[in-house]
Amino acid sequence: MIDLEDRQALTRDIDTAHCAGARLQPACDIVGIDLRTLQRWKASQGADGAVRGDGRPLAVRPMPCHALSEAERAALVAVANEPRFASVAPARIVPMLADEGIYLGSESSMARALKAAGQNARRGRAKAPKTTKPPTTHIATAPGQVWCWDMTYLPTKVMGRWFYLYLILDLFSRKIVGAEVHERDDSEHAVHLVRRTALAEGIAAWDSKPVLHGDNGSTLKATTVLTMLNWLGVKPSYSRPRAPRARMNCYTFPC
Repeated sequence: MIDLEDRQALTRDIDTAHCAGARLQPACDIVGIDLRTLQRWKASQGADGAVRGDGRPLAVRPMPCHALSEAERAALVAVANEPRFASVAPARIVPMLADEGIYLGSESSMARALKAAGQNARRGRAKAPKTTKPPTTHIATAPGQVWCWDMTYLPTKVMGRWFYLYLILDLFSRKIVGAEVHERDDSEHAVHLVRRTALAEGIAAWDSKPVLHGDNGSTLKATTVLTMLNWLGVKPSYSRPRAPRARMNCYTFPC
């Protein structure tokens, strides 16, 4: 909705440009309105030739014929304040009354009546919604900042036999910086892989050590593994498994 002052200013500028030889359609396109809008504004001019404002805010709208009366809204509020409904939301009050063969209004009508009466607070044990913060995220803008590791099963030709693949992946470059295959699941294998990968990549000379992200598996969170990570200066990160997302050429992974 365009204000009256803006309407009059736009109309005046367009008329000036039109008198100077400009076409109405290009002039309207420049100011950002449609030609039909300009014609409608001029059609609503008063006796003094001035453009009038939008009449919608001041329009008198009749009351709908099916609107509730004051007595009906008061009855809705009174029913909602009964002891048995004191802690029940309107979405449950209306069906409960319908089971008894009573209908006073819809759920939205009861909610509006309670709001008009200043009783739109949450009823019963319902709590107001809370704004949750997004999880803390590690951002990888270059290789060597965030590593991800996990353990998976490799099937063999023998039924019921598995090999265990321990793998560490660089989140940004997708480079496999470390991988080992073992016959059993043991935290000592994870310790050996982390130490060997750190030596192969030479992180001892890095100013900033990488963050090693993994899931909540017991092998990857063992005390011996955490001790080795602390000795290497690598910060562990654990959370539910989530796929990394690309954002402005950067890769992120939640803590």
